[in-house]
Amino acid sequence: MRFLFYLGHPAHYHNFKHSVRLLTAKGHEVKVVARGKDVLFDLLEGEDWDLVRLPERKAAGGKLGLAANIAAREVTILRIARKFRPNLMAGTDLVITHVGRLLGIPSVIVNEDDSAAIPLMAKYAFPYATAILAPNCCDQSPANHKKIGYEGYHELAYLHPNLFSSSRDDLPEKLQHPEPYFLLRFASLHAHHDAGRRGISDELALKLIALLRPHGKVYITSERPFGESLEPYRLTVHPRDIHHVMAHAAMYIGDSQTMAAEAAVLGVPSIRYNDFVGELSYLEELEHKYGLTRGIRAGKEELLLTTVEEYLADIDLPTTRETARISQNTKLQHLLDNTIEVTPFWVECFEKLAAKNR
Repeated sequence: MRFLFYLGHPAHYHNFKHSVRLLTAKGHEVKVVARGKDVLFDLLEGEDWDLVRLPERKAAGGKLGLAANIAAREVTILRIARKFRPNLMAGTDLVITHVGRLLGIPSVIVNEDDSAAIPLMAKYAFPYATAILAPNCCDQSPANHKKIGYEGYHELAYLHPNLFSSSRDDLPEKLQHPEPYFLLRFASLHAHHDAGRRGISDELALKLIALLRPHGKVYITSERPFGESLEPYRLTVHPRDIHHVMAHAAMYIGDSQTMAAEAAVLGVPSIRYNDFVGELSYLEELEHKYGLTRGIRAGKEELLLTTVEEYLADIDLPTTRETARISQNTKLQHLLDNTIEVTPFWVECFEKLAAKNR
């Protein structure tokens, strides 16, 4: 059978890389279409996939610019799909649902956000999708009847211990020191569903660094520009190394949802600080069911700083540090005992849906 995956963001590479590899190993034909977004092409280096690289289009801005960008993608995917004739298309973009409906090809949206957080997807993609793969906790209204649910998260499709492990030898040389380090992450918050959302400002970052520095080194990775005062903390690593960096961090603090969840499933204490806190079911579950992350809404700076101070108090002494580590490992094991290995489940769903379109 033939499968087409559309990757429009670096996170999609991680979501689907093991699915692509497993489907290929099983003898299927797989074509990957990738848009030049952020570091996506860097992540694709070395993959011997049947790959189509699309340049990133710079939208004119506003709703008209967004619509023009989507229309251009649809024309491109339509041309590729007509030639390749996949039995199924999968991704996290509305264009595959429209092209799939037009050509009679099943399309699967793989999603982790609740509909309320992604209104354009819910309105313009869900009605045309054949199925939506999403964690059980996620609300996909008004398309819950199309949802194929499972106990797990996107991040377990690539960070499950059966797929990912890390030792300090896997770290970039500059991080192979015995001193603890903390990872700060600043998201761009420029997606259409991020409009008006707040995260960590430069001023707040400096306050966090002042708290963290006495306890270890501080590194920053960022999608957005930041001021000169933060430049000494910038961490420049290949995008492929970021999960190894995260796996050995003493703590993650950021305004990125995805990286907070990645830290959680790696068992790394994580705090997310943005306006999405309380709105995304999968992160609420990781926080309140498993205790593996903590969400603090933007605007509550003092609560964030106090929470960080409380964590630092736990790691100041060897005895309390060991107790904190054991507690975190216990929480992580509880999660792993109650979730599935996501990639084999996704692949099984892809194959079953594609088989109906032979």
